[in-house]
Amino acid sequence: MATSRRQGQLRFGDPRGGRRPGAGRPPRGPRASERHEARAPLRKEHPVHVTLRVVEGLGRLRRRDVYRAMRRALITSLRRDDFRVVHLSIQGNHIHLVVEATNATALARGMQGLQISAAKHINRAIGRRTGARRRGQVFADRYHPRVITSPRQARHALAYVLNNWRRHGADRGARPGRLDPYATGAHWDGWADGPVVTRLRPDAEILPVAFPTTWLLTTGWKRHRKVSPWERPGAG
Repeated sequence: MATSRRQGQLRFGDPRGGRRPGAGRPPRGPRASERHEARAPLRKEHPVHVTLRVVEGLGRLRRRDVYRAMRRALITSLRRDDFRVVHLSIQGNHIHLVVEATNATALARGMQGLQISAAKHINRAIGRRTGARRRGQVFADRYHPRVITSPRQARHALAYVLNNWRRHGADRGARPGRLDPYATGAHWDGWADGPVVTRLRPDAEILPVAFPTTWLLTTGWKRHRKVSPWERPGAG
């Protein structure tokens, strides 16, 4: 909810009340100390790399029931025409996404809808696994967006998201040439090794994502070298 720019400091004795320092519900989660700055304007031709972190104590995300929960949430998000999840990867305590949105409002609403749907399905999955119903917060207080404005940034974001499991060492013991089973790289044609590493089992439940529409994600990133499935991303 937007806050009026005309709102001033509370005057002593002001009968209308106002915001009090320290009032309200405190933020939670590992990134709760981050400043809640106003979102910068977003142009529809600029994709966004989004990081979603979960609250402490939720447990490891790289489980099949969490995968299926995110799959259901992605199906819901496909109904929107102003917000698209193009790629996603599930890591131990966070989720990376590459998304497109028509503007900052569409990004905020799209992410809100995705988080609400994902939280509902993840809580349900945890409840079935543990036998104890879980309700409440799943994601930390604030998601972290990084706007992509150049072909180099687009290429870096794609490699970072799809190969993030190698950055965290989750690829130990994986078969040669295998892609992250908790990411959307299996149905991406940008790998340096082509269709050899994108072969899927007929019964595979893929993560349903939208086709990209921005020039940066369809064509622009190809100004730089293709992404190797062996590439280990550096710092984000």
